[in-house]
Amino acid sequence: MYSEADIESAVVAGAITPDVAARLRDHIARERAGLPADEEHFRLLTGFNDIFVGLASVILLVAIGWLAQQIPPRIEGVGPSPFAGFFVAATAWGLAEFFTRKRRMALPSIILLLAFVGGIFVTVGVSGVLLVEQMFGPDIGDRVGERMAWTLASSVLAASGAAAAAAAWIHWRRFKVPITIAAGTAAVAAIIVALVGMAIGDQSASRDIILAVVLLLGLGVFAYAMWWDASDVRRETRRSDVAFWLHLLAAPMIVHPVFTLLGLTDGGASVGAATIVIALYILLGLAAVAVDRRALLVSALAYVLWALNDLFQTAGAVELSLALTALVIGSALLMLSAFWPQTRRVILSPLPEGMRARLAPVDRVAVSA
Repeated sequence: MYSEADIESAVVAGAITPDVAARLRDHIARERAGLPADEEHFRLLTGFNDIFVGLASVILLVAIGWLAQQIPPRIEGVGPSPFAGFFVAATAWGLAEFFTRKRRMALPSIILLLAFVGGIFVTVGVSGVLLVEQMFGPDIGDRVGERMAWTLASSVLAASGAAAAAAAWIHWRRFKVPITIAAGTAAVAAIIVALVGMAIGDQSASRDIILAVVLLLGLGVFAYAMWWDASDVRRETRRSDVAFWLHLLAAPMIVHPVFTLLGLTDGGASVGAATIVIALYILLGLAAVAVDRRALLVSALAYVLWALNDLFQTAGAVELSLALTALVIGSALLMLSAFWPQTRRVILSPLPEGMRARLAPVDRVAVSA
């Protein structure tokens, strides 16, 4: 089985001409014309060997990190060592040269990308903590005060995010793994959150402000994902995969701050707050259907289950609240999945033509990116 990425690679290498590639795509489109148009394709597995190699890679990376963890210096003598993240990142890059660049394996590429960027993030973060510890001692809060300790922690987070963003950019230039853009975007978001934390300088007063910033960043990531989607509305190239991972990143950044600010995560949500949560979930569902991305629905699922459970308990169905909640949500999602194209037609029809042109068409054929 050949993917769109393989066809693009063959064109770049000169194995086939762009005209031949276009005719091949047209032939595949005609063959798949009867397939559903609402499938949200992204490349995760090319075969069971992906699982095999992915599992082996995780085992090797954990072993490398565990062994490197014993190399001093370490935080407070027993904590993490910066060498653990460094050697994990170096090993992940070396493995990616073969399994990503040559073998083009999907799942191992994702694992190795996350290990590389995460390893760089941990390396810089632990090194920053060790530097601060060397300058001020282990009891930083007692020596410099809580405000200065919070500022130092935020600066370490900002430096780690900057290193991770640079690592993601270098990895993208070399391997072009679709999830890399989302990893780099998450690192940039971490930098902004850290800088906001530094500006506030007070941990106790920063919670709601940081949640609001994360919400704004989530909306920005969603807009960025829509930019990638708009460049490939028929979901036929790797740009669609990039957009998929960005939507998956944006969803919790939008959903979690909203529902946390409503008090749902504190365990004491009122009936009014639970009703607002359900209304927001419906709005998120409409947005998800319109852009043909299910990430928003999945990300907010835990919160709406919680809210419905509270409503059923308030109504007196204490023993059956969880079962009734699962019944309502499960039935609604299955109905939505069964009638996804019809629902999209209803939602898209009143939108302006210019906006509809930037969204995935309902009548596109199912082509795996």
